[in-house]
Amino acid sequence: MRAFDAEAFVAANTVRATAALVPEILLHLATEITPIWQASETLLRKTGMEPPFWAFAWPGSQALARHVLNDPACVRGARVLDFAAGGGLAAIACIMAGAASVEAAEIDPLAAAAIRLNARGNGVRLDAIASDIVGEACRWDVILCGDVCYEAPMTGHILPWLRRMADTARVLIADPGRAYMPHEGLCEVARFVVPTTMELEDRTERVVTLWQLDRIKSATPPLSRRYRLPPRSQDAA
Repeated sequence: MRAFDAEAFVAANTVRATAALVPEILLHLATEITPIWQASETLLRKTGMEPPFWAFAWPGSQALARHVLNDPACVRGARVLDFAAGGGLAAIACIMAGAASVEAAEIDPLAAAAIRLNARGNGVRLDAIASDIVGEACRWDVILCGDVCYEAPMTGHILPWLRRMADTARVLIADPGRAYMPHEGLCEVARFVVPTTMELEDRTERVVTLWQLDRIKSATPPLSRRYRLPPRSQDAA
């Protein structure tokens, strides 16, 4: 699908509105789940596009954006990746907070189109990436991940890579209580109560915790403990 067609589809099936926790940023959002889902399912059958997760301001992305705008120093001057960015809410917040550069990554071309539209609508510039970047070398100082541990295959695909990224970057994951979020190697950074809807979350609010992912702790013992040299024999007289 060409970028122009994708952007036209996004614009035709959304309205410009704000997320409950981040009124500073306008987004192209679906006002109801059913019509946008039906439109995307029709497109899915024709083109193989993903479901329209980009059309909603999910609790994780709202919490990340609010955190960044409340504490701009956490991204100011940094190279930032908004991973699984949805509509780019957290990415836009990072530019507004003074990040040096921001990449917003999504595997869905429609999501990348929504990110471009949302960035332009808020007068900011960022790079929208429509590909799976898991496995790439780290080129960022801060990596933001909003609500990425909702399925076992997704978590298994991304978590080892994010752990490696934490060796050189600060990795924050926003978790609204998903079943596959890891329980070890995390440090709590902040907590937000995010209003939501019964349609999206089967409840009217979600408590979202921002976790910083710890670096990988190697289970491999030091070289001196793994290899024992045989005792030296005495030289013959």
